[in-house]
Amino acid sequence: MAVNKAIGLSSAASAAQGSGGFGALPESAWAPNTDVYLTARSLVVNLELAGIKREDLRVSVEDNRLKISGHRPDTTRVARCKFLMMEIDYGMFERLIEVPSAYDLTRVQASYDNGFLRVEVPLALPVGSRAVEISG
Repeated sequence: MAVNKAIGLSSAASAAQGSGGFGALPESAWAPNTDVYLTARSLVVNLELAGIKREDLRVSVEDNRLKISGHRPDTTRVARCKFLMMEIDYGMFERLIEVPSAYDLTRVQASYDNGFLRVEVPLALPVGSRAVEISG
C-alpha cells in the first residue's frame, strides 16, 4: 500500500471503495496487476491484461497522470454454470498513475504483447543553458 501512495497509483475500483460508494463503479470493475518502476531513462508501467484485445485498451494523458482503461469481456464461460472457484476478473477497468514532473508525458510510448501492456514515459530533456542576447 505504501508503494501505491508513493507513486500515485490508484484504480477506479479502489477509489469507489474508499469513497463509501459515492460514484461507485459496477461490481464488475476491477484493477489489473500493475508494476511501476524507474529505469535510468524512464518511468515504466506494466499491466497484466490477458484475454484483452488491443482495440479494447485505451491509454491517455490527463494533466500529470496516465489513465489506462479497458474492458475484458466474459466470453469463455458457459451460460448458467455453477462456479466452484472464480478468480478471473471481467468487465471494465481503469488505472490512474500520477507521473512526477521529471518525466515527459508528451513522449509516452505504449506496446502490447502477449497480454502485457507496457507504457513508458521518458525523462524530460534537460533544459540546458544558453546565452541570452541583450537587445537595445
